[in-house]
Amino acid sequence: MKPRILLVEDDVILATSLAKFLTLHGYDVDIAKSYYEAGDKTFENKYDLYIFDINLKDGSGIELLEDLRFADDKTPTIFISALRDTQTIVKGFSSGAEDYIKKPFDPEELLVRIKVRLNSKLSDIEKDDEEIKYKDILIKGNTVYKNGKVLELGEVQFKILKTLLENKGKIVPKERLYEVMHNPSSLALRVNISKLKKKTGLNIKSIRGMGYLLEDEN
Repeated sequence: MKPRILLVEDDVILATSLAKFLTLHGYDVDIAKSYYEAGDKTFENKYDLYIFDINLKDGSGIELLEDLRFADDKTPTIFISALRDTQTIVKGFSSGAEDYIKKPFDPEELLVRIKVRLNSKLSDIEKDDEEIKYKDILIKGNTVYKNGKVLELGEVQFKILKTLLENKGKIVPKERLYEVMHNPSSLALRVNISKLKKKTGLNIKSIRGMGYLLEDEN
């Protein structure tokens, strides 16, 4: 079965040309030209990937993705936008997007990023039951255990902890941790790290000017 993509783009010429290009490369593409049309299509159909423009005539692609994430729709999403300012890019990732491409772009670049996102999705499915263990901390699926007992963590703290565990022994740049936060800032990150250290008992080190480090057990 062909991977199914929803392309939300109100530029009809661009949307049509991209859809034809992706169809030629083996994808099944639906087009939505507005915020509300996209909402209807995501309700009626199941997609493997979303490609959203940010500026739509009747709304924002960022708001659309925030609404979908609130409804527990975890479909991988790529933003395509002419907006190049850092604030918009950060907001795009904070809303739950996995990638961001600045217009104008080469369709071949989009194709490469689509393949990466779909391969990542398959990898995530395979990892649903994967266990990550470090000292007395165990992550299994979406649950964290400490000494065999469930440890209650918020969504952001869970994602930060998982990122640190997956990269133990390496410095994780704060910008990488910003990607899993809803309202990223240095202060918010420090607060979340502090709470994590108290709840888990782990020695998460701040590397000044670089990021955070969870030392390898070895």
